[in-house]
Amino acid sequence: MSYPAAWLQGTSRGEAVACALRLQIIQGAIRPGDVLSENRLAADFETSRSPVREALKTLSGEGLVRLERMGAVVAGLSAEEVEELYDVRFLIESFAQHRLAQGDTTALFGELNRTIDKMELAVRHRDAVEFAGLDFGFHEAIISAAQHKRILHLWNSIRQIVLTVMLITTDEIFSEGTDKLEAVIEKHRAIIRGLESKDPERILAGVREYFADSKKTLHLSLP
Repeated sequence: MSYPAAWLQGTSRGEAVACALRLQIIQGAIRPGDVLSENRLAADFETSRSPVREALKTLSGEGLVRLERMGAVVAGLSAEEVEELYDVRFLIESFAQHRLAQGDTTALFGELNRTIDKMELAVRHRDAVEFAGLDFGFHEAIISAAQHKRILHLWNSIRQIVLTVMLITTDEIFSEGTDKLEAVIEKHRAIIRGLESKDPERILAGVREYFADSKKTLHLSLP
């Protein structure tokens, strides 16, 4: 699996290198304890050391590598850290959905339903990458619509790792067949129904159910 070129449009060379390395680290192709040399990475990616340095700084900020004198040492993403990542996602999304229940979400529902339509089309075309991007966009639309600067700042600090994890887990979901994919789409419809209800308890129960199921898929997909 490689990082989709379409997702890199408009990014800097350093961001593109960070995306490629992030995917390899989370997949386990680059293992904890491996030392990443700037010179070697510059040669591998056919670029100068400056974008590589930018990429390693980004990955260090995400906790995936440690910057040391001999180079960047891969820390990886442990099972415990993945659990924590999904705990943070749960906190962000449960807050965002609760906040949205208090306002007018008509425009948001239109956007979310259109996204689900496109997800169904991606299933028919067996396009896991498109499905992953749409799934990610569905959740990001909810978080953005909450219009809470600090929550959005917290989301932005983990969004690239979340996107990469979703790319990997979507591959697993597609391998399980159409019924599993339809179940995933139905979970997204349930989120919309929860928001439409304006009932905080129903919304929270829906978010809990969504993330409990997502964690099961997560453990099957990551090394």
